[in-house]
Amino acid sequence: MPYDFVIVGAGSAGCVLAAQLSEDPSVRVLLLEAGEPDRRQEIHIPAAFPQLFKTPVDWAYETEPQPHLAGRRLFWPRGKMLGGSSSMNAMIYIRGQPSDFDGWRDAGNPGWGSADLLPLFEAIESRTGGPLSVTDLRTPHPLSRLFVEACHECGIPPNPDFNGPRQDGAGLNHVTQKNGRRHSAADAFLKPALRRPNLTVHTGAHVTRVRFEGRRAAGVEFIRNGRPERADAGETLLCGGAVNSPQLLMLSGVGPRDHLEGLGIPVVQDLPGVGANLQDHLTVVLPYRCQQPVTWDRAGSLWDIVSWLVLQRGPLTSNVGEAGAFVRSRAGCPDPDLQFLFGPFFFIQHGFVKPEGYGFSIAAILLHPRSRGTIRLRSRDPLAPPLIQPNYLDHPDDRDLLLLGARLARRIVASRGFEPFRGEELLPGDAAQSDEELAAGLARLAETLYHPAGTCAMGRDPQTVVDARLRVRGIEHLSVADASIMPAITGGNTNAPCILIGEKASRMIRGLDRAAMGAAG
Repeated sequence: MPYDFVIVGAGSAGCVLAAQLSEDPSVRVLLLEAGEPDRRQEIHIPAAFPQLFKTPVDWAYETEPQPHLAGRRLFWPRGKMLGGSSSMNAMIYIRGQPSDFDGWRDAGNPGWGSADLLPLFEAIESRTGGPLSVTDLRTPHPLSRLFVEACHECGIPPNPDFNGPRQDGAGLNHVTQKNGRRHSAADAFLKPALRRPNLTVHTGAHVTRVRFEGRRAAGVEFIRNGRPERADAGETLLCGGAVNSPQLLMLSGVGPRDHLEGLGIPVVQDLPGVGANLQDHLTVVLPYRCQQPVTWDRAGSLWDIVSWLVLQRGPLTSNVGEAGAFVRSRAGCPDPDLQFLFGPFFFIQHGFVKPEGYGFSIAAILLHPRSRGTIRLRSRDPLAPPLIQPNYLDHPDDRDLLLLGARLARRIVASRGFEPFRGEELLPGDAAQSDEELAAGLARLAETLYHPAGTCAMGRDPQTVVDARLRVRGIEHLSVADASIMPAITGGNTNAPCILIGEKASRMIRGLDRAAMGAAG
């Protein structure tokens, strides 16, 4: 007996879809996840998320060499477990800028404007009665509060809620935590639904191909426990994210004709936009020595563990990026184009480098990069990682803005409030002062903020992949719902919009989204 819905990927959007579609007891839902259950303790301890990098719960991708980043290959962690990247991210909850969603709407996607989506965000969040716990940090470090004061000294006003009426300003981040523990999409949406007899979840199930009957998606093929299996579906929903969803489409014969034919893959539908339009938030982290032994670098003592287990407080509840700021780089800029994050830790090379002593870190982030990259297949082998080419800093405006962001980060740390704590800037170092020296240093330091998006973009343009109802163009009964459908990346951390995409998709499928009626064509 076929399933009514087969969902590929138990990440942020996939967990929402599985939970909400299975609310109807008359339908059968299958959720396939390549990774494992989310049982590791490090998943649930907020401060421990860097310990999940390059483990079996991480896809641990690597980009192609980046010409504008000193030829480096950048590490791209992506969650490979129930909850996907919501089970290994920094838990920062940012809806995004209203203009982001109005831009999606104006690109030919009725029902995706900010006014349409605000009720959906409210339906998600615990503070407005939703299932996802969005809350304040339980034990923010005093230096994180000092960062907010330092921003004010630099002319950046305080902002207690980046999801409120305005995004501009500095404040402590809201996080997806509950009682001091991570609250992932799996925790909030999927786990309460697991007892339903009409919902089946398979972990360790690596989907290798969408199966077609003509131009109709009829289900998927996957490998589980080393054996090939298949699942027939009335509707197939891809929720693998900005890397895996375009990869699976291309493996299945949906994508750029020349690329597929060059690999000997039969073309089902020529869609040149599959894997194109790749965007990501690039960041540069400036680490500083702290002159006083007060940061969280030595967190993990017996008392810290007891505080977390018993009191749900202490340094282990930290999300590392505790404080932040949103800034407009110039007068007349319509929205913030720079984001800053502050952490009371050394955070160098994704946490793999741990200097002696105590430190803190400040990151400058490009919110609306103009550079565009691609996801392409390396081969026909469905188990081979794809070719990831973000083309970071390919656009000169991105290079100029990152340089400006690094200088503003230095200015914040140079404020009077930080004087008792501010030590040496470890990277790129105080010697890098000219534009040329600092730009060279940033090319050696810049890394992903873990937010790839845009590779199955939604819209009406010939380069888009899905329509406003997230249906793959030219294919019946196949949809995509994840960060890949973003026409343009949102201004802020992308987990909240990914969960929203799952919420929106489920409502459209169930006929509950009146705003989508205009997109029904």
